[in-house]
Amino acid sequence: IYHLPQKNILDLSLILMLTCLMGARLFHVIYENPEYYLTSPEKIFYLWEGGFVYFGGAFLGVIAAFGYLKYKQAPNYGAYFDAFSPVLAFMYGAGRIGCFLAGCCYGSSCDFPWAVAGKHPTQLYATFWELGAMLILLGSEKKKSFKSPGSLFALWIALHSLGRLLMESFRDDFRGGLVFDMSVSSFISWILLIGSAFALVSQFLKNRKSAR
Repeated sequence: IYHLPQKNILDLSLILMLTCLMGARLFHVIYENPEYYLTSPEKIFYLWEGGFVYFGGAFLGVIAAFGYLKYKQAPNYGAYFDAFSPVLAFMYGAGRIGCFLAGCCYGSSCDFPWAVAGKHPTQLYATFWELGAMLILLGSEKKKSFKSPGSLFALWIALHSLGRLLMESFRDDFRGGLVFDMSVSSFISWILLIGSAFALVSQFLKNRKSAR
């Protein structure tokens, strides 16, 4: 669909795997539990004990992707991000299954039949939401609903941010500091949702104008 160089895609996949892991870990170390790692710095490398923050990995991954594409002088950055969008949705959904099995990122008290240990299974909420987003992305990709490069990625950002805000409303674990009475993750999600919605609406109006 995108006709992108296979080598660039493979290189970018490896870069994203490494930088997303590093960013997620570093954000946890620096933001969530710095005192613990100052006293036991060797524990920073104990990845099997858990401790990752999604937005930290996402931000470092995006920066690294831009850096690589700029280094390769690759045209049409948006097409690369569009191509990875369904994959990113799947990876996030699969990652939340890991959170569910580890017992982290749990929700508040719940008396519904699907409650797990008396709590909302927010991890599974996120998984189902993101898998639904993946299907929407794949359908839009197949139908070529978006003509402008980067629009599919903007759609994923909007869907992901909306799902994250919904999940955050049920979370009951440690959420770090607050910004405007919101968790940092909710605050970031609002910024991403507004930004991606603006990009999609702007592109829609631009395409509609050019079609006249």
